[in-house]
Amino acid sequence: MQSTSSAAHEGRVSIEPEFAWDEQDAYLFDIDGTLLRSRDRVHFESFATSVQRVTGFEVTLAGILLHGATDTAILREACRQAGIPERVVEHHLEAILDAMRQSVLARRHELDLVRMPGVVEILRHLARRRALLGVATGNLEMIGWIKIEEAGLREWFRFGGFSDHFPIRSELIGHAAQKARELAGGSAHICVVGDTPRDIEAARANFLSVIAVATGKYSFDELLACQPEVCATSLADLLAYGRSAA
Repeated sequence: MQSTSSAAHEGRVSIEPEFAWDEQDAYLFDIDGTLLRSRDRVHFESFATSVQRVTGFEVTLAGILLHGATDTAILREACRQAGIPERVVEHHLEAILDAMRQSVLARRHELDLVRMPGVVEILRHLARRRALLGVATGNLEMIGWIKIEEAGLREWFRFGGFSDHFPIRSELIGHAAQKARELAGGSAHICVVGDTPRDIEAARANFLSVIAVATGKYSFDELLACQPEVCATSLADLLAYGRSAA
């Protein structure tokens, strides 16, 4: 992948030639690892407590790859690992999901969220360029918006794509992209912003460009190997590099 790079301030940025990273019509931001990081276990614990409350079964998230996964897919995998019959899961699925929503809502005062470096600055920069901003996340909708609100970021986003009805990430990205086109126009250029290979894969499945940021589990080099249009150690580094290159 041909790229332009910078190592200033220990940050790294790679941008494909001719890709104008801040001139797209709409951006779909992942939440966890991209916009913010949770220092609590409120959302994490909602899976096991909700399954137990609704079905009586005990589940664990141990051994499940959570990064880039969707809440609905994580829930199904946890139930499968616990040996819960699929018919039982299907019968109680909506009740479990609603219990998760209510669990996080009741404990929202316990959320301890940290915004990732440069998040507000990059959102302000893109908004000034009249870009449409949305979220596309594996969180359930209520949980995703609670996190966005508690992190003080709600004012920037007009819409979102969530996992309530989309266990497959590429499907929720496609749903969010369709909303973006409805708001910005059918020919809108849409860019996904995420921190995992799954974000990149889901964007590619929908023929969308990608800005990958190494602020989650995956390193800059691991994300760069997936060939996103942009790869940066953080959104702050991307914005700083964009200004220095202007």
